[in-house]
Amino acid sequence: MKNFKSHFKFNKQERSGIFFLLVIIFGLQLIYMLFKNEMVYTSEASFGLDTEVQKLLDSIREQSKVEESPKIYPFNPNFITDYKGYTLGLSNEEIDRLHVFRSENRWVNSTKEFQQVTLISDSLLKILAPYFNFPEWKNRTKIKEKERKQKSVLTEVRYKDLNQANPEELKLIYGIGDKLSARIVKFRNRLGGFMVNEQLYDVYGLQEEVVLRILEEFRVKEQPIIKRININTATREEMEQLIYINQNLAIQIVNYRDSVGIIQSFNELLKIEDFPADKIDRIELYLSL
Repeated sequence: MKNFKSHFKFNKQERSGIFFLLVIIFGLQLIYMLFKNEMVYTSEASFGLDTEVQKLLDSIREQSKVEESPKIYPFNPNFITDYKGYTLGLSNEEIDRLHVFRSENRWVNSTKEFQQVTLISDSLLKILAPYFNFPEWKNRTKIKEKERKQKSVLTEVRYKDLNQANPEELKLIYGIGDKLSARIVKFRNRLGGFMVNEQLYDVYGLQEEVVLRILEEFRVKEQPIIKRININTATREEMEQLIYINQNLAIQIVNYRDSVGIIQSFNELLKIEDFPADKIDRIELYLSL
């Protein structure tokens, strides 16, 4: 027992040493705690900063996606190419269904009919539908053709020949004055004569209701005899003579022809960028293969 107590007996110098040792230990503990708290604070501050930076990076990334995504312009869904369909989000099967439908010389004339033919989803149709630009003149043609078939032969006889109408006769139609009557005759002369009634819709400034009034009095009774231009041999200058083909389009047609060798069908022209697809039926009237 005496030996056990002796272990706890210290002289003055030993007690001083123990005291300073405890002070040192306490000081080290205090420094450790302060350093630990500083590390936690720094870590939290760093984490907060990283969060803000990440939000900024995410915003830039989303904006980049918007800017890089291809812009969609109004288009005629009857002439969607494989590449165009791919960029619009259509599958190969959906594009093929449209091509098969068109190969039968049938036309899609409404958003609903486009979905029935291609079987695209409602969500994709909702995105694409605002950009559909159906050729209204085709619908008008069908309506007017149906109306004409319902009329009797006697009614048809009373029509005057649109290709023989002079400015004075045209001015008798409500809505046509000196400028429009002269413009119609000038347009007809540039064409070499109207081939179909619907070409009246191509006269600049001539409104639809005025065209309908004209067709109540005048029709193309005899098509003019014109010399068609061979699209595989014609020069750029010769193509530019057609009212529907400007210089830029003529250059593109020639370049396409040079790349493929021979144009086999007029539908190939639809592969040319910015080709006026809604006027291809009228352009065909003046071309040959």
